[in-house]
Amino acid sequence: MDFIIVQIFNGVTFGMLIFLLATGLTLTLGLMNIANLAHGSFYMLGGYIGFTIALHTGNFFLGFLASMVSIWLVGMLAYRGLLQQRFARGELSQMLLCFGIILIISDLCLWVWGGFPKFANKPMIFDGSIEFSDIVLPVYRLIVIVIGAVIALFLWWFQAKTRYGAIIRAGVDDDEMARGIGINISLVRLLVFSLGTALAAGAGFLGGPILGLYPAIDIEVLLLAIVVIVIGGAGSLRGALIGALFIGLINSFGRSLFPEFAIFTIFAPMAIVLAIRPSGLFGES
Repeated sequence: MDFIIVQIFNGVTFGMLIFLLATGLTLTLGLMNIANLAHGSFYMLGGYIGFTIALHTGNFFLGFLASMVSIWLVGMLAYRGLLQQRFARGELSQMLLCFGIILIISDLCLWVWGGFPKFANKPMIFDGSIEFSDIVLPVYRLIVIVIGAVIALFLWWFQAKTRYGAIIRAGVDDDEMARGIGINISLVRLLVFSLGTALAAGAGFLGGPILGLYPAIDIEVLLLAIVVIVIGGAGSLRGALIGALFIGLINSFGRSLFPEFAIFTIFAPMAIVLAIRPSGLFGES
């Protein structure tokens, strides 16, 4: 029983990190039909920037804020300067531009921070653990779960209960009709894209003490985000949350019980969903 509780706790923690990453990607894909393959690179770059700020200032929260704000600005520049341009309207052009961004950010991170893994230091107040009988739960992982839950609730409230959320939903459902009633869909896309990159950066910083930061992590987390979107459905926040928690739990139990089949346990559900419901569990058919 203790083993099950610990694995569920670890799986939910990992799932919340992947949710923060996948949320921006699923909205970008659902709203703008842009498969932002550089999304994992924004995760990595945001993690490194936050790690550096926290290391030099000794302030974990300042590092978290700096990672999100800096990548928010980088995301706006990337969208305005590259992905919004006329030559990026086609899918092939978008993919090539994203691969270019991946290579630039990867080389930049390798040049500035080197190739050795780095683990951000947790603040002292989050460095302890909570013990129940023989179960030990790290406080920091509990904080990650709480932060992920708060952001999930905020995004749900924003999308479902506010006027601006209705505008985003209108853009997802029918962007031409949204333009026809006077909505500046270009601005909406810019804000959604930059918000997605900021959430990815926040996930990169929060995941630093758990997963570490190293040059190849951008591709690894991108693959996990894609699996979440395939399972949950493009453009669906509910699908991103449920898919991320499912993948987190599958990853946690799979690595513990069947380490030699860990990759299979993650990608097999995606293949099953693709075969049964190609649009995802909560995506539009």
